[in-house]
Amino acid sequence: MDAVLVINADLGPLHRVTVQHAIRMLCRRVAEIHEAEPDRVIGVFPVPRVVRLVRYVVTRWRFSAGPAWSRAGVLRRDGGRCAYCGGPASTVDHVLPRSRGGGNTWRNTTAACYPCNQRKGDRTPAEADMPLRREPATPSWASLAGR
Repeated sequence: MDAVLVINADLGPLHRVTVQHAIRMLCRRVAEIHEAEPDRVIGVFPVPRVVRLVRYVVTRWRFSAGPAWSRAGVLRRDGGRCAYCGGPASTVDHVLPRSRGGGNTWRNTTAACYPCNQRKGDRTPAEADMPLRREPATPSWASLAGR
C-alpha cells in the first residue's frame, strides 16, 4: 500500500498521503482510522487504507478552482490511456506545445504513450493529423480521489 486516502470529518475526500504520514497523523490524534488493511500492523496501529480527520476542515476553495494540475493527475484523469491511440500512457502531452505558449493546464494536457508523443512532436493534433479521442477537461476532486 503506497498511499492512504485522507477524508474530512464529513467523509468527503481530501487528498492522499503516505502510510508514514498517516501514522504520524494518528499519533498526533488529528485523524482516526476509517478503514485498515486486515491482519497488518505497524507498531500498535493497523495499516490504514483510509483515515478520517477528527475535526472538520473547511475546504470551500477546492470547489471553485478545482484541483491543481499535476502530471499524475492527468494520467489518473485519463485512466492511464493514450488520448491518441488508446494504448497505455506513460507520459503527458501538451495539446498546444509549450514552445508555442501552451502551459501546464488541465485543458492543454493529455495522457499519451511515448510513440504518439514523439510522433506528434512540436505540433498541434490537427497539424500532426492525430485527432484526440477525448477533449481534455478539468477533473472534479471526487473523480481524482475515487480511482
